[in-house]
Amino acid sequence: MKVKALSRSQASTERECIGDLRKHARNLDPAYHPMQRPREMTRAITSAKMERMFAKPLVGNFGNGHQDAVYRTAICRKSLLPLLSGCADGQIKLWDLPTRTCVSTVNAHTQAVNGLVFGLDQDFYSCSQDGAVRRFSIPGVLSSSSADATLVDSSSSSSSFQQQDRGLLDTWRIQGSFQSIDHQWDTERQFVTASDSAVQLWTPERSAPIQTHSDLWGSADTVNIVRFHPVEHNLIANCSMDRGIGLHDLRTASAMKKAVLRMRSNDLQWNPMEPLNFVVANEDFQAYTFDMRNLHEPSHIFKGHTSAVMSVSWAPTGREFVTGSYDRTIRIFNLNDRKGNARDIYHTKRMQRVFTVNYSMDNTYIVSGSDDTNIRLWKARSNEKLGQLTPREESAMQYREALVKKYQHLPTVKKIHRARKIPKTIKKQTQQTIIQKESAERKQANRIKHSKPGTHHFTSERKKVVDKEVD
Repeated sequence: MKVKALSRSQASTERECIGDLRKHARNLDPAYHPMQRPREMTRAITSAKMERMFAKPLVGNFGNGHQDAVYRTAICRKSLLPLLSGCADGQIKLWDLPTRTCVSTVNAHTQAVNGLVFGLDQDFYSCSQDGAVRRFSIPGVLSSSSADATLVDSSSSSSSFQQQDRGLLDTWRIQGSFQSIDHQWDTERQFVTASDSAVQLWTPERSAPIQTHSDLWGSADTVNIVRFHPVEHNLIANCSMDRGIGLHDLRTASAMKKAVLRMRSNDLQWNPMEPLNFVVANEDFQAYTFDMRNLHEPSHIFKGHTSAVMSVSWAPTGREFVTGSYDRTIRIFNLNDRKGNARDIYHTKRMQRVFTVNYSMDNTYIVSGSDDTNIRLWKARSNEKLGQLTPREESAMQYREALVKKYQHLPTVKKIHRARKIPKTIKKQTQQTIIQKESAERKQANRIKHSKPGTHHFTSERKKVVDKEVD
């Protein structure tokens, strides 16, 4: 009789170290695994449940926050450590992001801080409603704060002067107020400001602007937001109170083109990876992405907020952006979602209206400043574990994410994966908005049905956003 025996080498069956996983021989033939797909579906449901179980987005607060509403925050484009915040009483704080501690406090202005931006030479700029732009040196601010660790009582005028002059390099003033400020990304030491009725270009070497754009397509309304293009350094974009979005060319010192939307835009940010595109936060509860070559309609519409969108910030990857709204929520949107729904929604019971949001440069955290004087740090992915992952943990997380992505079309997985707990007021407002939209569509359908052919017609949502273009 002939007997066949399996023979394996000792190295193929034994572990090299005690900490290694035991080796198992598996036959990957599908004929021996008839229940593979049902098992995967069960694992996908379990993975979606685990994702929601471990979703704890809030990391914590920054110290004790401010004494008034936080209007502006700024992230350094070249470093992960510093964070700037400005509030309604004119105070600016410099924070250490990893420890969430305040390293310096400066009484920079007498009124609300409207703009903050980091420079190229270890400095930062601030603008305010008091009509002043101030430039501070970060080493000077840090050295002076370490020299007097205990702050003097800010009620006396001499102490307020001492705190204001710490690290102060330059001051520029105009008649009126400044609404926004931005600095060149990585080339020249130039910054641009938006004031009551003009856009000005400045350099630290001169006390007056080197360019002034006051004829804004025949409009004298206030410019509330201005932003430098990340690649084309001679191109800037602005948002004005007349509902306009405009582009300016600094080489010819002229205005290029402008689109007037249905409602006013509160913020504008260029995509860092696809600089042809930018996103605007609008008063009509939505965010729009535009292609600068085609301003007659937005490329995408992102919905979900139930009140005005106040701030927006891109992730460093350019594939996602975060919005902060007057409805006291923070929403994260993915460009791949063609329906325009938020990937995640963050909120707390105590958080009030969100005025500013920022993505950290490592694409891991989100910083928000709100009306309740607090600055909060959130995880960009709510179920992500903080700290170092072991190879086994990392492979398990990647496997669970792949399962959820593969079976996300199934109703059970989709329901668990997209489930979010939102405040009751926002839920009611969302339902009311859906009813209003359905009613308006039904009314328009009845108009078309009972009117003379060609009198009325359906208009897509994207074509309703822009009222007109101005060259």
